[in-house]
Amino acid sequence: MSRFRALWQASLNATKKALTWNVEDLMPPSERYVFSFNSKEDLTKWHLYFDSEYGGLSTASLEIKDAGAGFSGILSGNLSSNLTEGSRWRMNRSGFCGMRSKKFDGFIDLDAYDTLAFRLKGDGRCYISTIYTENWVNSPVQQEDNSWQAFVFVPKDNWYIAKIPIDRYLPTWRGNVMDVKLEMNPSRIVGMSLSVNAEGGIPGTKSGAGDFRLEIDWIKALRT
Repeated sequence: MSRFRALWQASLNATKKALTWNVEDLMPPSERYVFSFNSKEDLTKWHLYFDSEYGGLSTASLEIKDAGAGFSGILSGNLSSNLTEGSRWRMNRSGFCGMRSKKFDGFIDLDAYDTLAFRLKGDGRCYISTIYTENWVNSPVQQEDNSWQAFVFVPKDNWYIAKIPIDRYLPTWRGNVMDVKLEMNPSRIVGMSLSVNAEGGIPGTKSGAGDFRLEIDWIKALRT
């Protein structure tokens, strides 16, 4: 009888556990860290890209800084609009650099959130935030991830939290906005990037060739 009662109790406990709702499944936390920059290990999740890969002369670096009160990542370098003499590449423009997250192990699901927030300290330039999602086209011609972009203006020399509603991100193809009606699938995010161009951006912000510097504390998803 005792063995039967023990078996029955174990079965009852397992059933209760299976039927118990996880509160976070019903209502995820109002914010979620996507990336932080607290150690050199955090930098291993990113890689640099810039126009020198295609004959440009821009340079960039990514490092961790100990500011005493905490750590932050620093994307810095120099934007050049020139091309290497005799370059075999044909570029419409040079003068761009960026940092892109490496491939996730699976996807980041941000379907429960509506905003991306960045704690940044900049140089008065306008930067570009890009979200990469799973490709919706199953084609040998179009194998790149889908990209969605929005401008991020970062005031000079002061920490600033930039908040961008996810529905403000526009679909792009190789840096150009696509004139199509598409909706992002925020449950299938495969990567993110931050980049800077010598030209373009929000009118009135710093632009042109020269040095750039962006300090990054964290990137979060918010439910507002």
